[in-house]
Amino acid sequence: MAVYNFSAGPAILPAAVLAKAKEELQDYRGTGMSIMEVSHRSSIFQEVIDQAESRLRELMQIPEEYAVLFTQGGAWSQFSAVPLNLLNGSKKADYIDTGSWASKAAKEAARFGEARVVSSSKEDGYTTIPDVHASDFDIEADYIHLTTNNTIYGTTYPQLPYTRGIPLVADMSSNILSEPYNIRDFGLVYAGAQKNIGPAGLTLVIVRKDLIGKAQESCPTMLNYATLAEKGSMFNTPPTFAIYLAGLVFDWIKEEGGVSAMGRRNRNKARLLYDYLDQSDLFSALVDYPFRSIMNITFMVGSEELEKKFIQQSDEAGFKFLKGHRSVGGLRASLYNAMPLEGVEALVSFMAEFERRG
Repeated sequence: MAVYNFSAGPAILPAAVLAKAKEELQDYRGTGMSIMEVSHRSSIFQEVIDQAESRLRELMQIPEEYAVLFTQGGAWSQFSAVPLNLLNGSKKADYIDTGSWASKAAKEAARFGEARVVSSSKEDGYTTIPDVHASDFDIEADYIHLTTNNTIYGTTYPQLPYTRGIPLVADMSSNILSEPYNIRDFGLVYAGAQKNIGPAGLTLVIVRKDLIGKAQESCPTMLNYATLAEKGSMFNTPPTFAIYLAGLVFDWIKEEGGVSAMGRRNRNKARLLYDYLDQSDLFSALVDYPFRSIMNITFMVGSEELEKKFIQQSDEAGFKFLKGHRSVGGLRASLYNAMPLEGVEALVSFMAEFERRG
């Protein structure tokens, strides 16, 4: 029986990446050691991290005026690191609240300065993206923060807001590398790795270099971007195995045609599921156009009893982790880069059969 992992994270990894890691697990490229055993100070690992950064820069077309940092602590750590590093002028920042993680980011930033929620879709149950105009932002703000894709609610930005030159900071944890973005539209991007990059334990930060080196005096050493940038992400021991796997994922994306190809594939997968949901008499999507995520598709079935039945039967049939987030309930299918089209086709067929049986 085929098993398809629809978890929001830690999420599915490409089969080819897992096979490569298995092949090299005990003997990394003739060294006689596992990459997990290799010192981060060695030339062996230096090559691993350099190649990972180089491939990522190629995939996302990251220019030299941006630093790429491999760190730890998940997006949660960046909720603090961002204000500690960037609240260095007016000590004011504007936040757009589109869900639980965006809200938590704003609350954390308020510990270090003034974090103003410019707009929120909370009253709509976070099923939309609020309409925000350039005039809504404080021209004195040190930065503007948003979450590009909202994993829990299944929403995404149809287009980025115009910020009048204020640095835009984005939590891109659940849709990084899923479709092209112009990195120059951002002052800083951060992402937990466990959805489209690799295993949990690694956090990626892409930051414009002119924003580095101005951290608040109270900023802890390991949250200071200057610390990481000056030491090539190796001030202390980095998550070496996670970086190695991320590098394999970056290579896989390149081999599969790059980020543009990922975007086309992801839209086709999402369209297949949304099309079924829109015509179904039993299942229904929770988010309307134009705010539908292509990464996290949230939906519901007729009743609580049917929902429990569907979750049980789908799990038994090999469709794993379709239960929605505990805070909102319902159902959710996460279609990250590594989810094959066949997995979505199989899920739609199963849902159609479930609906037919009633």
